[in-house]
Amino acid sequence: MPPTPRTEAFPAHTPAASQVFTTVLSHGPLTRSDIGGRAGLSAAAVTKAVRPLMEAGYLVENAEDPGQEARPSLGRPANPVRVDGGRALFIGVKITGDEIIAVLTDLCCRIRSARHLPLTAREPRRVLTAAAELVRELLAEASGFGVPVLGLGLAVSGDVDRAAGVVRYSPFLEWRDIRLAELMGMTTGLPVTVDNDVRALTVAEQWFGAGVGLSDFALVTVGAGIGCGLVVHGQVVSGAHGVAGEIGHVVIDPAGPLCHCGNRGCVEAIAADSAIVAAVREATGVAVADAAAALDLAHRGDQGARDVYTRAGEAIGRAIGTVANLFGPERVIISGEGLAAYDLFAEQIRDTFAASAFGTAAQCDLRTHPLPFDEWARGAAATAIQSFIRPTTRH
Repeated sequence: MPPTPRTEAFPAHTPAASQVFTTVLSHGPLTRSDIGGRAGLSAAAVTKAVRPLMEAGYLVENAEDPGQEARPSLGRPANPVRVDGGRALFIGVKITGDEIIAVLTDLCCRIRSARHLPLTAREPRRVLTAAAELVRELLAEASGFGVPVLGLGLAVSGDVDRAAGVVRYSPFLEWRDIRLAELMGMTTGLPVTVDNDVRALTVAEQWFGAGVGLSDFALVTVGAGIGCGLVVHGQVVSGAHGVAGEIGHVVIDPAGPLCHCGNRGCVEAIAADSAIVAAVREATGVAVADAAAALDLAHRGDQGARDVYTRAGEAIGRAIGTVANLFGPERVIISGEGLAAYDLFAEQIRDTFAASAFGTAAQCDLRTHPLPFDEWARGAAATAIQSFIRPTTRH
């Protein structure tokens, strides 16, 4: 039997302590002076924040951390402080329309183990039973590490209310008003955080990936849907109703194809995988079975298929231009399984972005960052780590 999960309070009782820890988590190892400079805190405030975190084993002082070069200093050596990633474990679960991916991570969100399980049905009870079984498997594996699992993160596409722990609407799962955090919490005994999958991935990129050190950036995902996570002034934006960043439902062509949201010509109705497959079938008369077959047809030079990808790239580029005009991010990270077709629409994305971005918004750095599905589950784990460090962000 897997061990009984135990709860543990994070020993950071002030905003300054949480800020110090997240600074070291994202940028460490750092000297106390470096921490103060990055966090905008005095030396005394840093010392006060660091002490309980070190006493509890979450931070350690180690001048010879593996993989880090010792920093030269004058006078008294300044030993860097780093997070002890092995101090605690977390589980992240990404639920797609046809698969569940679960990962076990350490406190630094490094994946220690992963599980994949195909979904044969989307009925909530069956999906939750399967997800709970994966969690139990990872809990059993975690017992070998000798440290507790302190949180579970769940990532689902669609309209997700993180504060309430409720999936309001997930189009790929066909779920409405599922109290996911409550149900999984009762089943697993773990503190549970539920969030939109793109926002969860954005948290991971902000703390551990291509967004580290940026106060304003956006993550745009292309694939089964078109999503967008936003970080503004260092905060992941969810909006008053939890649906901020839904660029997939920005209307590009009012006379365009019908979207599952009920409108016509949404970016998602033009550039999502299912939309591309349908358009390729119509344009070529070839009954391509899925996105991989459509991509193969385009790569073999079929002009009708290539034109579909051109239009998809233009729609994505215009959507990114809209994000740049509205929020002025320093960087837009483009990711998702749809990057398999990037060579077919990269030029259109960049050209249409440049044409639609206003003024200096066009200086925004566009960067591609392919991420496998394990990384989406890692994003779910990142939200669990975030909730543990900052309890007010938990549902």
